[in-house]
Amino acid sequence: MGFKCGIVGLPNVGKSTLFNALTATQSAEAANFPFCTIEPNVGRVGVPDARLDKIAAIGGSQKIVPTQLEFVDIAGLVRGASKGEGLGNQFLANIREVDAIIKVVRCFIDDNVTHVEESVDPIRDAEIIETELMLSDMESLEKRLKPLAKKARTGDKEAKQQADLIERTLAVLEDGKPARTLDVSEDDYKAFQMLQLLTSKPILFVCNVEEDCADKGNELSDKVAKMAAEQGASSVVISAKIEEEISTLDDEADKKEFLETLGLEETGLARVIRAGYDLLKLITFFTVGPKEARAWTIHSGDKAPQAAGAIHTDFERGFIKAETIAYDDFIELNGEQACKDAGKMRQEGKEYIVADGDLMLFRFNV
Repeated sequence: MGFKCGIVGLPNVGKSTLFNALTATQSAEAANFPFCTIEPNVGRVGVPDARLDKIAAIGGSQKIVPTQLEFVDIAGLVRGASKGEGLGNQFLANIREVDAIIKVVRCFIDDNVTHVEESVDPIRDAEIIETELMLSDMESLEKRLKPLAKKARTGDKEAKQQADLIERTLAVLEDGKPARTLDVSEDDYKAFQMLQLLTSKPILFVCNVEEDCADKGNELSDKVAKMAAEQGASSVVISAKIEEEISTLDDEADKKEFLETLGLEETGLARVIRAGYDLLKLITFFTVGPKEARAWTIHSGDKAPQAAGAIHTDFERGFIKAETIAYDDFIELNGEQACKDAGKMRQEGKEYIVADGDLMLFRFNV
């Protein structure tokens, strides 16, 4: 499994340019006018992970298969989207389908690129997006509450629990706070997730800066970083134009040289992915053999059977055990057989919590 991130923001902040760079395609037309992206563009991108290359080299693997992430470029939002302004209804429907939200905010000044609000202010832009999402959530919850409250009065315990949860969530939203700030108990967690609220999704702010500021950001991106920290969120500084240029280079050496000339150690893609992994609490485990070395993504805290299920549901259903080697041991001892000889291959059962970087071979019986 990977994760599905929706790239959102006001028109002309660099969403589609970022999408093109992330997916190394030109499928999202980048143009200097609102609503250039109408249908959401979807792209899958391999996650760069130097560990996978090292594992493949030691294992003599013919093929390397990275884990995949999915990015969705969603139409630009404008003030009033929750009431159907612009492409509001379509925007909100598309964003409900993603696991996390990447909020792209414009942190560059360029008189040649128009701004729908007629001035550059990333804090205001971020607040416009959040406000529209909260208004949409409030409308959705108010519609659900009336029939639930009526049912609860008949003594239906489940309806009462759901109505209470919705009332508490509405109170948070009416106080100007997103739904993700609500303190949800373990008993209510599943019901809360089923509400599919836009403001319950984790967020990552991506500050699109001019090329000269791609390494350290600027005053505008600093303000966004402060706002994100206050919200318990993260922010990443990138230059979408630089990322787009890098995506046109096929040779890795050329990419590295290009980055070095700009004083950058890694691409914005790598930073966005790492922040995304942290955002959704994801980790990677590996499988390796002569045919292929492959990376797999699961949630932190997942147990061995769930990891097996990421490969195939039959593996999880018939799980017996997992033969497991820590990444550091595999690299240090130079392969599986040496790890076996040194007693570094462990037999793990159903309660084993997978660690990031584990190399795993699953035994199952269906």
